Amino acid sequence: MSGVVLHHVPFSRSFRVLWLLEELGIERQIVDYDIRDGSMRKGALPGMSPAARVPALEIDGMTLFESGAIVEYLCETRREAGLAPMPGDPERAEYLQWVHYAETMGTLVEQLNINRIFLRDPAQASATVIRLTTARLRATLMGMEARLQGDWLLSGFSGADVMMGFNLFAAPYFVKFDEFPKLSEYRERLSARPAFVRAREVDGQQRFYDRDFYPLPEAT
Repeated sequence: MSGVVLHHVPFSRSFRVLWLLEELGIERQIVDYDIRDGSMRKGALPGMSPAARVPALEIDGMTLFESGAIVEYLCETRREAGLAPMPGDPERAEYLQWVHYAETMGTLVEQLNINRIFLRDPAQASATVIRLTTARLRATLMGMEARLQGDWLLSGFSGADVMMGFNLFAAPYFVKFDEFPKLSEYRERLSARPAFVRAREVDGQQRFYDRDFYPLPEAT
């Protein structure tokens, strides 16, 4: 296998990388994994990612892991696309804050996925933990709703939108978006981008969620 290779699970955080590759016009091969069948712990992936998780991206003669690091690297090494403010730019600090805030939110989504989707025995899930984590996720969305002013997180579309955008397609499985009109409109703008549409076509159907929304469990 040669060229750019993305190790990927559909509708996971590796979608950020797939989407960004489309935005940048970078051709790639995709190696798909299923999060449930143990395939990520086999083969070459554990040697590429210390956690044996996706994404892993083979590019420029090396392998990168962690979606945030990959987004920053691609945007900063492909400067002609204008997707990252460089040091000295007035928007640089704001860009970095949103890139990393995306992982604050993404970690909460991951915890809800574990408790609500991936536990083999659903009885092991803690209703208290689920309710607290959902409340924290909602709070991160409320904070973002309050700060979002324009069409994008910065004055123009950037890698920060790629990082954050993925979250806004996963979070509604756990938090109703009726109270977030600006985030709902922002999500529509993201999903209308041609590169996003192409990436979703390549990504295929998500295999995680068996319903459109997971209501809060009753407190115990």
